[in-house]
Amino acid sequence: MSTRQRWHQLTALRIQRIDKERAVKDAFFISGGVLAAGFGLKAFLLPNKFLDGGVMGISLLVNVLTDISLAYLVFLINIPFVIIAYTQVSRKFAGRTLLAIFLLSVVLRFLEFPIITSDKLLISFFGGFFLGLGIGLSIRGGSVIDGTEVLAIFTSRKTTLTVGDVILFFNIIIFSVAAYIINIETALYAILTYLVASKTVDFVVHGIEEYTSVMIISQRSDEIKRAIIKRMGRGVTVIPGRGGYGKTGLHEREYDIIYTVITRLELQKLKTEVAKIDENAFMVETSVNDIKGGMIKKRPLQED
Repeated sequence: MSTRQRWHQLTALRIQRIDKERAVKDAFFISGGVLAAGFGLKAFLLPNKFLDGGVMGISLLVNVLTDISLAYLVFLINIPFVIIAYTQVSRKFAGRTLLAIFLLSVVLRFLEFPIITSDKLLISFFGGFFLGLGIGLSIRGGSVIDGTEVLAIFTSRKTTLTVGDVILFFNIIIFSVAAYIINIETALYAILTYLVASKTVDFVVHGIEEYTSVMIISQRSDEIKRAIIKRMGRGVTVIPGRGGYGKTGLHEREYDIIYTVITRLELQKLKTEVAKIDENAFMVETSVNDIKGGMIKKRPLQED
């Protein structure tokens, strides 16, 4: 076996190892997210007929009004958002999201959790906390269990609204309906639950910003550039750079620095793709509140 063939074999093995590690981590995050969200719903919110924002809030509101099982509502109401995720994000993300939502429905249908408290403030706070924890962990695993964010990303691409604007508008409608149909107090507690959940999601996934800018420094920048363009459908900016003093000592080799902007739902995939090429690549992530101009919309993928 030649040196080149052996190098390709080692590279293939390394890529397989990275894929397996990523799959195990994703499964862990999604499973933990589903259990945390199920606990928050069945131990706090559902028995006390409390509401939340987003698609989960719609499901809870319909459950309060009709007594239809929340397990069925969560799955059915999220289906349109899974379809949007399939067309706007990726097939893999949509598949994981569908699986996560299905597992959450199973947990809500078959697992029993003890009712922790009847205090309204504690219900709002801890119900929102565990629900937010579940949503955050599922995002870390490359999926979502609430389709609001997918809808927000889709709408922001078609209109001048930001993702934050869409989510805020969406939840204002839900809370207004709850105040009108049920009562104002329920709507106010729902707002508190939503705020706690959203802050918990912020903490778990390190920011709720819809876009993240990433700067990648690697001696194999050409391969990383092609991977981002072909496998993720994202544009890149190439910045000429020169090495300075690093852990290997002084080196002044010139190489290209890759700069790209992606949604945070794609961040884990980007890290995986970069690790497949260069595990020692230096990556800097920066939260981006909003973007204007440039090529923001994803290009069609050239390969899966």
